[in-house]
Amino acid sequence: MTVGAMGLPAGTKLPPVVHHVFFWLKNPSSVEDRDRLVEGLKTLAGIPIIRQLHVGILANTEKRDVVDASWQVSELMFFDDVTGQASYQTHPLHLAFVKDCSHLWEKVIVYDAMNIFSK
Repeated sequence: MTVGAMGLPAGTKLPPVVHHVFFWLKNPSSVEDRDRLVEGLKTLAGIPIIRQLHVGILANTEKRDVVDASWQVSELMFFDDVTGQASYQTHPLHLAFVKDCSHLWEKVIVYDAMNIFSK
């Protein structure tokens, strides 16, 4: 099998709405806090409207001026449409995640995009 985007079989199309969130921890050197946030993000997999969920930590890649290495944890989600992404915002599992984990971060930045090409 040929593997394409994000480790998916080649030719797999990703859903069109991309929701990418970056988290800066209050205690950026705390592995315990990072892991707690990661576990909290994994609970979001129980929300059926999310088509794909990817949770990551900062990669130890080449340091370049264009690379922002200031964050600690990210989440990448795909939704079928903007309505699905909006429904996610008020889903009880998302609200519980925010309630249970928001004390861990000092900053969050969200990038929402329409996926117009997937390889």
